[in-house]
Amino acid sequence: MRARLIYNPTSGHETMTNSVGDVLDILEQAGYEASAFRTTPEENSAQKEAKRAALAGFDLLVAAGGDGTINEVVNGIAELDKRPQLAIIPSGTTNDFARALKIPREDPIEAAKIILNKKFLPMDIGKANDKYFMNIAAGGSMTELTYEVPSALKSVLGYLAYLVKGAEMLPKIGPTKMKIEYDEGEYVGSASMFFIAMTNSVGGFEQVVPDQQFSDGLFTLIVIKTSNLKDIVHLIALALNGGRHVDNDKIIYTNSRKIKITPEDDKKLMINLDGEYGGDAPMEFDNLQQHIDIYANTSELKDSISDSVKIETKQVNNEEK
Repeated sequence: MRARLIYNPTSGHETMTNSVGDVLDILEQAGYEASAFRTTPEENSAQKEAKRAALAGFDLLVAAGGDGTINEVVNGIAELDKRPQLAIIPSGTTNDFARALKIPREDPIEAAKIILNKKFLPMDIGKANDKYFMNIAAGGSMTELTYEVPSALKSVLGYLAYLVKGAEMLPKIGPTKMKIEYDEGEYVGSASMFFIAMTNSVGGFEQVVPDQQFSDGLFTLIVIKTSNLKDIVHLIALALNGGRHVDNDKIIYTNSRKIKITPEDDKKLMINLDGEYGGDAPMEFDNLQQHIDIYANTSELKDSISDSVKIETKQVNNEEK
């Protein structure tokens, strides 16, 4: 059994580099012949290495970095017929995906120890035209702040940088005309933002999608139909207060296996995939159910895992013992 650690030395506060040796030791304890790859400034460095390692027959890939690095690794293996298992070591700014899977986000060593539990989930992956994402896709004027936060500021301030830029941009939020087609119907009109979630952690908050289930083959679609600043602040407050925004008449909140986003005017509609620019609409989204086996802190995820997935996880563990 072989494992390949793919780590970004510049993500977050650059803490991962000093932990590489310890992580490799943990992988050896888990029964793997372990090696490491340090990503480079070359475009899609992590993605290319993930695909190369998968085609070379590695059994486990360990993605260490922020959500962008994890997204690259997912894109490197998602299109393959035979995909290695995946483990996450968060060392970025928001670490939404690790937060959703209850993986320790402050200590790379503790995150790596999740692998020793030998418990993983068959996780859904989203496909957006010819790209893939594992946590969120979004578009509209409210998402533009993610493109405007300088990398240096993100490294120093972390998620606070997004909050500062978000507060600065709130007065600039405006409507975008779009057509959104989903399983139960369609919406044609103005929206300040839509997002398509695969976990319950969005931008560092866990109440935006309070009823999200892992591995059920369904996206959660949220469309914010208003661009009124007072309304948006009220919706944010409701979301933070126990996820009470889901029944508000100023949003659409629904589940869907397939979604299509089309701009309704000549304006460019940029799509954000896992925190990075992922192309322009029109864009079609497909949920690839239980597509990649990903290690998770399953003991703390009981409310987010369906009974069928629990049984499958238990069976896998029993077979390995």
